[in-house]
Amino acid sequence: MTGSLEKTVQVEQPPPDGGVAVLFADIAGSTRLYDALGDTDAKTMIDEALTAMRVITQRHRGRVIKTIGDELMCLFPNAERGFLAATDMQTVVNALVVTQGVKRMIRVGFHAGPVIEEKGDVFGDTVNVAARMAGLAKGMQIMTTRATVDALPEPLRASTRPIAAVAVKGKADELSVCEVLWQESDDLTMAAGVHAAAQSPVELLVHHGAKAFVLGADRPALLLGRDAACDVVLADPKASRQHARIEKRRDKFFLTDQSSNGTYVTIEGEPEIGLRREETMLHRSGRIVFGHSAAEPTTDVVTFALKH
Repeated sequence: MTGSLEKTVQVEQPPPDGGVAVLFADIAGSTRLYDALGDTDAKTMIDEALTAMRVITQRHRGRVIKTIGDELMCLFPNAERGFLAATDMQTVVNALVVTQGVKRMIRVGFHAGPVIEEKGDVFGDTVNVAARMAGLAKGMQIMTTRATVDALPEPLRASTRPIAAVAVKGKADELSVCEVLWQESDDLTMAAGVHAAAQSPVELLVHHGAKAFVLGADRPALLLGRDAACDVVLADPKASRQHARIEKRRDKFFLTDQSSNGTYVTIEGEPEIGLRREETMLHRSGRIVFGHSAAEPTTDVVTFALKH
């Protein structure tokens, strides 16, 4: 009896590097894959992505704890291994062959800390927080916590950026959330550059037809919809009366969908994403359409560009 209790206590103690890392990764928009490709082809595409992620997990000294539908739950020895596995998963899945014009995308969330391990499964607060990070991620995104970033080596910390503070069920305090920047782009700035940018005025330039709006300290929000009282009045019949909202939170700009038919966003260099009662951070430049994909003809387009 005493030996069993001692073993449990030992597992719960965080290693010096910040604890083990629990990672969740799943296929974003798998329902749309089935709708677009049919059951057989969609399952083949999903299975290929899951197999690739399992191989990457083993490569980084991790193990798959379980598969839940099209989602993997994995365990890694530390935050660094979780970070490297997450970025490899995104890189490899992003490079998989596009079938019938449909691209596979995954969303990943991870968090490092102590866990309770029992009969091949893991439990505890670390697991719950990791699942919350995965829930915040969109397709082609990796989300983690500031505590996990702090446990990373400095070169890896430089490839992250702070996003926001979020509430987590069962926790009195909000958690600081960070995004892992896994793609080679101008966004991979050094940590010092990120802090410097936070001190500089940041504005979002928004255009709709002949009208231009500047969001920043003086004007932190913009309401878009068919209602005449909206800041940006849309004509598309698929748009809702109060369709979406763009708002500044600290030095970031977020687009929140509050419509019936969804909001579709294309950010420069990235595939289109669809939001349904969800939000995404706007960065670089791009365009937004309302109630349907940009693949459908429309003249009701909002463009945006981030300016420092």
